[in-house]
This record gives sequence, structure tokens and C-alpha cells, in this order.
Amino acid sequence: MFKKALIAEDHEIRNSGIVNTLAELNIKNFDFVSYCDDALKHIQTAFAENNPYDLLITDLSFDKDHIQQKIKSGQELIEEARKIQPNLKVIAFSIEKKPKIIDDLYKIYKINGFVAKARNDGKELKNTIKKVFNGETVIPQEILNSIRNTSFEFTDYDILLLELLSKGWKQAEIEEHFKKNGITPDSKSSIEKRLNDLRDSLGAKNNIELIVMCKDIGIL
Repeated sequence: MFKKALIAEDHEIRNSGIVNTLAELNIKNFDFVSYCDDALKHIQTAFAENNPYDLLITDLSFDKDHIQQKIKSGQELIEEARKIQPNLKVIAFSIEKKPKIIDDLYKIYKINGFVAKARNDGKELKNTIKKVFNGETVIPQEILNSIRNTSFEFTDYDILLLELLSKGWKQAEIEEHFKKNGITPDSKSSIEKRLNDLRDSLGAKNNIELIVMCKDIGIL
């Protein structure tokens, strides 16, 4: 089992549940931090002293307060931590539910497991830690299903088009903006066709529902 763990979590009530989980797994050497900057300092120091952490459990979002932070999200922490320790095992522990964001955690940040904060998260965290220790990459089935259901690949063009549409831009205004900035295809008919393709792919009835769905899955 893991010998040394670092937990980055800014809610104390969650910490008590994680402590119980670690105790059940006989992981006695662990540290808690409430800020990502502090977490990275712990990782740097432990690595420099040749006593590195072998597991990082981190939230993704951290509440802002009067203390300024350079690293403001779990994603940034994971990225910086892996620069120091490329093989560090990472489990994201979050209320995040947007499939695109969770999918990116695996594809971009190469996390080893994800646990959703919920009523039975202690049991899920325990099982995930054990599987990650055994070399598995753990993706909860409901998350896997959501990712599969939203596997449509959005291009940079699609995202820009959707962002402008979500801000209330009319298609004529988008067409003018695209022509002015050399973004192609830029004709009104091409824009309409692409929006129609996006609606069909996601099963949206209209552009408003399309925008709502894109926000739900984390595209916007």
C-alpha cells in the first residue's frame, strides 16, 4: 500500500472522511494542505529530501480568500507536481460532474483515478486508492458512460462559434466577425450548417438547448 500521501482539500469536513479512509488502508504517513501552493511546496521539499509522496489526492476547485495563490486549481497543481515527480500517482476528489472536464483529467493531466464527492465517497475513495496502488486507472462507470455519450469532438472553430452564440451574438454578427478576422468557413450558410450539425450530434432541439448542453458537459 502507499506509504506517504498528500491531500489538497480546503474543506475540513471532507478531511475527516479522508483520514478515516487512510486509516482503514493503514496509510499512517500523510499531510493535509488547504492551498495548492502549499501542496506544491510539500511535494518539492519531500522530493528534495529523498522522502517523496507516492500519492496525491486533490480537489479541483479551491475557495478564494485573502491569501494570494499562484496555483489556483487542482489541474494546475497536478501539472506542476508531475514536473517534479512524473510518476506520482494522482486521484482527483471533486464534486465536478461535467464529462468534458473529467475526460480532460485523464487525457491531458493523466490522473490515475477520479472519485466524485457524494454520500458514499469514503467507500469509493478506499476502493480507488487500492486499485490505483495496484496499477489500475480508475474511471467510475457513470463517468465513463457520460464521456462515451458526449464523445463528439469539438474543434476550436466550434468552441468559438458556441462561445459567441452563448454571448448573444446573432449569426450575421458572427459571420462579420469571422470575415474580419480571417476565420473560415465564414459564410452565413456555413455557420448555419455547422450549428445544425452540432445540434444533431448532441440531440439539441434549438440553439438555446445546444448552449445549455455544452455548458453542462463543460465545453463552455
